[in-house]
Amino acid sequence: MELLSGSDADILRAAAALKEGALVVFPTETVYGLGADAFNPDALAKVFAVKERPLFDPLIIHIAGLDALDRIVEFSLLGQEGRKRLTLLAASLWPGPLTLVLPKKKEVPGLATGGLATAALRFPDHDLAQKLIRASTNAVAAPSANLFGRLSPTRVEHVLDQLGDRVDYIIDGGRLRVGLESTVLDLTSPCPRILRPGGTSREDIEKTIGPVEGPESQAKRPAPAGASREGGEGGFPLAHQGLLSPGQLTSHYAPRTTLLLYSPAEMENLAYNGRAAYLFFDALSRDRWLSARYASGGAPANVRALCETGDTRRAAANLFALLHELDSGGYECIHAETAPPLGLGPAINDRLSRAAAET
Repeated sequence: MELLSGSDADILRAAAALKEGALVVFPTETVYGLGADAFNPDALAKVFAVKERPLFDPLIIHIAGLDALDRIVEFSLLGQEGRKRLTLLAASLWPGPLTLVLPKKKEVPGLATGGLATAALRFPDHDLAQKLIRASTNAVAAPSANLFGRLSPTRVEHVLDQLGDRVDYIIDGGRLRVGLESTVLDLTSPCPRILRPGGTSREDIEKTIGPVEGPESQAKRPAPAGASREGGEGGFPLAHQGLLSPGQLTSHYAPRTTLLLYSPAEMENLAYNGRAAYLFFDALSRDRWLSARYASGGAPANVRALCETGDTRRAAANLFALLHELDSGGYECIHAETAPPLGLGPAINDRLSRAAAET
């Protein structure tokens, strides 16, 4: 493994390595991605091996320009309304933390899509990511650069801790701005539906294209015909036919330390235990809880808040970094409070609930 900077020379070096089938970790505005050429099955297979990721879990293909869509998307299967929505979303919310599920061309390898007839595409809002993608193949498949099911990386040290020498190159982009994975929106359904809440809020999507369904609708209806598995073979179990995007497994984004999730009312009633960690949404709830239990001035190191002011975007940006920090603190468990259901609050709660799920 070699650590690279964001210099033009290092980006070109990493891009050349991608073309040759190497794995390159690179920064985006959301989390660090483990990149491989989306059209190279051998490189894609290495991604799954390095992450210890099941083959049925789709990858997200990152692009750096709308011209790449013609190579990946089968527009004839999208329909007029779907193409209209794609145009509106691309104009308003790309580049950005939004992934769109679209019908794929047959040339896109099944390993990049979990054997689906659809592909998940995103245009990241990060200069280094865009430079790397343009200089390589303009189609880089990249899940988060962590071991499967573990906390997503928002700093290079998080990548080194989990993947280390398993990858060829790591581009250091510092701490990331959004710090939470992208929202995944399925455009193959008559009504678009959010498969995974993330860095783009439902409110911003609906301002652009009108009403969408939330992730709760996934359990109420079958997958659209265009999103079915391609034959159910090649290592893609039919039992996972409903898995249309990354981040849909019940247990995911988990620290090694047991995480327990509570509503604000439940969190407020917890007793203090110095061997446990406590993660509140904001300073108001943290300080109110502390004032009744902890006599010393200030908050102890095991009691934290995602955001002092309660801004959901800042809280989302801090989520994985704080979970990494608490996970390395040697605590018996982490008690976490849910976020309010506005803005990026649903995305925060999605990650916390999956981190707290029993495997």
